[in-house]
Amino acid sequence: MTRIAKPLTAIAASLTLTACAQLGLGQPEDTVAPVPSAAQAAETAAAAEAQAAAALPAATAADVAAVPADPVLTAAPKPPAAAKTQEALDTTTTAQRKEAAAPAAPAATAKSLGVTVASLGSPTEPGFWLKTPLVKTETKGRVTNKANGKSSAVTLIPIDGPATGGSRMSLPAMRLIGASVTDLTEVEVTLGG
Repeated sequence: MTRIAKPLTAIAASLTLTACAQLGLGQPEDTVAPVPSAAQAAETAAAAEAQAAAALPAATAADVAAVPADPVLTAAPKPPAAAKTQEALDTTTTAQRKEAAAPAAPAATAKSLGVTVASLGSPTEPGFWLKTPLVKTETKGRVTNKANGKSSAVTLIPIDGPATGGSRMSLPAMRLIGASVTDLTEVEVTLGG
């Protein structure tokens, strides 16, 4: 009986180990795929959006001319002269912020204007806008913060300079895309809203 018991014990042990391995029991923790945190998931989504934006065809001057600017995005009143805080300087309405933050239809942002580094523009100029050398005529566009994937519809306003030059963004747009008003922020600029 001992001659039979030893092989049966070995077979039973082998089957037990195989079953445990299939169930993931007894495995070191680093071999189990970790569940990504919300921040990691957002970072992954932002990277995927940036990669998709990089694959967009470049917009031409004719494409830009065909998309009119949206006056609603720049229709906020000027802030009061005594305004000192971001909240007081940002005179956009809840409806305007909601419209600017609404995701664009895929066809609306199918043309890339490029990537630019944006700094805070004049905080006393109301509305959602980006002054950039990436356009030659005023048009409607969208900026996407490459660091976090948040985006905003904006009015693109031309400024002189090479396409590689920096841009200036309105306070409401910077707040909406989660950009620091004291830092330079790299944004993807697309045509349409």
